[in-house]
Amino acid sequence: MVDYQDIEQTLEAATQRLLSLRDDRCHWTGELSSSALSTATSVCALSLVCRHHHDDNSSDRASLRKLIQHGFSWLIKHQNKDGGWGDTIESPSNISTTTLCWAALHMKTPSDQDVRYAEQRAESWMLSQAKSLSAADLSQAIDMVYGKDRTFSVPILTMCALSGRFGDGTSAWQHIRALPFELAACPHQWFRLVGLPVVSYALPALIAIGQARHHHRPTKNPVARWLRYMTKNKTLRVLQTIQPDTGGFLEAAPLTGFVLMSLASIGHSATPVAKQAIGFLVNSAREDGSWPIDTNLATWVTTLSIQALSGQGELTSTIGGNNQHATRHWLLNQQYQTEHPYTHAAPGGWAWTNLSGGVPDADDTAGALLALKALTQSISTDDDNLTKAVKRGVQWLMDLQNKDGGIPTFCRGWGKLPFDQSSPDLTAHSLRAWRVWRSLLSLKHQRHLDRASEKAVRYLLTTQCDNGTWIPLWFGNQYAKLQHNLIYGTSRVLRAPEDLFIEVNTKRSWHKARLRGLHWMLTSQHADGGWGGDVSTPSTIEETALAVETLSCQSQDLSTDDYTRVAIERGCDWLIEHTDQGTTFEPAPIGLYFAKLWYTERLYPLIFTISALGCAMHYLKRNHELSVVHTS
Repeated sequence: MVDYQDIEQTLEAATQRLLSLRDDRCHWTGELSSSALSTATSVCALSLVCRHHHDDNSSDRASLRKLIQHGFSWLIKHQNKDGGWGDTIESPSNISTTTLCWAALHMKTPSDQDVRYAEQRAESWMLSQAKSLSAADLSQAIDMVYGKDRTFSVPILTMCALSGRFGDGTSAWQHIRALPFELAACPHQWFRLVGLPVVSYALPALIAIGQARHHHRPTKNPVARWLRYMTKNKTLRVLQTIQPDTGGFLEAAPLTGFVLMSLASIGHSATPVAKQAIGFLVNSAREDGSWPIDTNLATWVTTLSIQALSGQGELTSTIGGNNQHATRHWLLNQQYQTEHPYTHAAPGGWAWTNLSGGVPDADDTAGALLALKALTQSISTDDDNLTKAVKRGVQWLMDLQNKDGGIPTFCRGWGKLPFDQSSPDLTAHSLRAWRVWRSLLSLKHQRHLDRASEKAVRYLLTTQCDNGTWIPLWFGNQYAKLQHNLIYGTSRVLRAPEDLFIEVNTKRSWHKARLRGLHWMLTSQHADGGWGGDVSTPSTIEETALAVETLSCQSQDLSTDDYTRVAIERGCDWLIEHTDQGTTFEPAPIGLYFAKLWYTERLYPLIFTISALGCAMHYLKRNHELSVVHTS
């Protein structure tokens, strides 16, 4: 039987560690893992800048070359034993990242023995995945990974061409599909109608890579060639308009690197867009020579931290009244007050970061609304700023809802490519946010919200898998079948409220669906007491914590049996042991970025453990009290 004192001590140690990681403005920044993919694209882009632009200050060029050399050294040092590279240093090799690293190494001096040896090992691994290293065969192998989605397949092949891996001249571009960058000159309202071959947030890559492909191998179609020639300057102005102040598109080194290398290859390395992109890559490089997949997830990890800490009771007693006010003020300031220049999203949403390269999205908006609720014990009539912010956030999420009832990430109505479609985890997260703020709305808006909730629950019912699980979008497990993280998806859906204002028949179906999901979660617990992304994957802190939290937070009629209690206790024991009683938190690759790029976040295992143990303590105490009552 679990020792309550061990849970309390572990929870206290973890809580104090999380609190110590706040910055001076009472929010959390976190730390994303270094990425071979980000490092490869960054060094390739900066190498092409040095190669194609000769007007730079000599000291600046020397500084760039030093940064590039440092990046190459990091790549060679972190090559996997099998010769390939994964997205994180804990990830297995994959064709996408390995191809990009192989392309980047071609920019290095061929006489470097370490580089040549790394190339040979990489080529050996790549030949196990593709028929040959030709453009045709590599293109086929990479297309098998991404299918019709060109968001990442075309950039990978473009970098191979730009690095010289596919030879010289127009023949190097023969197997790289042209991207219709001229569509960026159309009104943004048309995008969902014209069927872009890339996801909504990859517009910078569409423009820059499309122009590079057009420059190096113009289409033979005279109408398309004329149209692209006529819209070239206009689309470059669009690119400049949507570039954030930091210079980093989406705050991501890969996307920014692809844009920069494409511009450099067509003689635009001295343009304002390129200069800002160079500045972003220089500023985001790490001391060890690597680049992270993104700058930070400050808003996201802050909202997760607040929700986790609130599970222990009053936040005032946990983080202090002044800190609570400061965090709430900081979070309110992250809400977008104007239409976003990139996605044209309406005001009212939140992005994952406090930096200008962020884009408002459903998950972070729902997270912010839930955190604001935790930070606010009551709404007073004179708290107009909070009230307005909440109402706009709730409405923003409602306006995002797709016709199928689900919630997408960034834009309503795209739906053709995976990362633009509705998602169960985002939909469930939105339901939670809507429910906690429903009473703040007028009766008219409550009715609108209830209709949206009805549609959302019906969407969740249709997307439940036969085994009772739900598949999430932005989180996965690199060892699971199809890399799906069923624990994350199912746990997030089961955290959606059951007491929704929906039709009786829908509510009955929702109850049954939740029972199926809970049953799967209980039966998927590993023999060691932990959970992985699926029944066949190793246990991790993140996934075990998610399962324990979810099982502990169900209503009494769903979770008071002994089987559930034992599962929770075993999960708590696993967390206590594998965090060394709340002092050690080893992150696992669980997050996915655009085009399925893996990352770890230093704060995830810490935050998830606090949330899990806080909920477990409430559950176990309640369960013990019920047992005492029944016994007496």
